[in-house]
Amino acid sequence: MTQQITLYTAEVEIALHEVNAKYTRYEIDIRNKPDWFTAEVNPVGQVPALTYGGPEVPPNQPSSESAKLRESIILLEFVADLFPETNMLPPDPILRAKARYFMDVFKTKVVTSWNGYFRWGEAAQSLFTALEGLQALLPPTGFVAGEFSIADVASVLFLVRMWLMLEHELLLFDAKEDEAKETIKALRQRHFERLERYTHDVMERPSFKGTFNRDALISVYKQWSADLRADKLQREKP
Repeated sequence: MTQQITLYTAEVEIALHEVNAKYTRYEIDIRNKPDWFTAEVNPVGQVPALTYGGPEVPPNQPSSESAKLRESIILLEFVADLFPETNMLPPDPILRAKARYFMDVFKTKVVTSWNGYFRWGEAAQSLFTALEGLQALLPPTGFVAGEFSIADVASVLFLVRMWLMLEHELLLFDAKEDEAKETIKALRQRHFERLERYTHDVMERPSFKGTFNRDALISVYKQWSADLRADKLQREKP
């Protein structure tokens, strides 16, 4: 039997849902993080983060007796280790290696280029190249390592956010007019059908449907975009 688990938002929740873990979820406003979160849970302030063990306490009063863990992929592997019978990491060593390699490519290539484009306005070419590399690691059908695993959990939210942000023109930088539409057009021309099919298959999982709030995500990014526009207007005032 596992000890208490408190998750401070993000994709790890899909994995916890997959293994039917008992856990407490707490939403952290990443633009206005509470002082107690950085002081007592994650000193670098990033989400997701997780506490494990110790007494059952309110999430905003984390116990000093609980372990404090962070970094998405590490947390996903932790969940897989807590529930080995669920095979969230494949028992076959070759498939485990494939799952881990996929997560490494995703973290070091896709996340970096995703942030570069969506947050800082870097050229989209780097994102396209990273996505092509990720797509090349997928089998013709199904999931990364045969059965659904934490490798699939690791990538799906970024891929879903990508399409939602482009479709709703919610780029987090001072973009030129029709930037999002041009990027969608370029993505379509580069033939990412396999990556789209894969993303759709993961989204069909009950664990995704039970934890993903599309409207809330769009609302958050709309507010971010509005704040950026307001900042721009303020800067342009004589």
